Amino acid sequence: MLAADRNTPSKDGKLIAVPVAAGAKIFAGALVAANATGYATRGATATTLTYLGRAEEFADNTNGADGDVQVMVRRAQAFLWKNSGTDPVTQASLGKLAYIVDDETVSKTNAGGNTQSAAGIVIGVDASGVWIV
Repeated sequence: MLAADRNTPSKDGKLIAVPVAAGAKIFAGALVAANATGYATRGATATTLTYLGRAEEFADNTNGADGDVQVMVRRAQAFLWKNSGTDPVTQASLGKLAYIVDDETVSKTNAGGNTQSAAGIVIGVDASGVWIV
């Protein structure tokens, strides 16, 4: 409990360096997620991922251990991802969760027996894809 002023450190949180999972290769512009152990990996159909945002750079940790490489990830911003061709996000999904299919695609549901992790909230759908925040 404070009894005096405190100089509390802060970070912007919009651009963060994230340690990359062993064996992972992440391309600039890719949908990035944290795996079950908290390391960055490219988006994929899996139930253990946590959506982080967009990779700002290429990161190759295919020959390294967890955390040997870091990737800069942009967060707290809407990104345009491809819409699934088999389970497309529609206007009715506005304000609802979309789900990670791969490192550039999202879907309306976690189709296939709950096999996908949440990507974020849909804030727009158009001919170019799905805007997720």
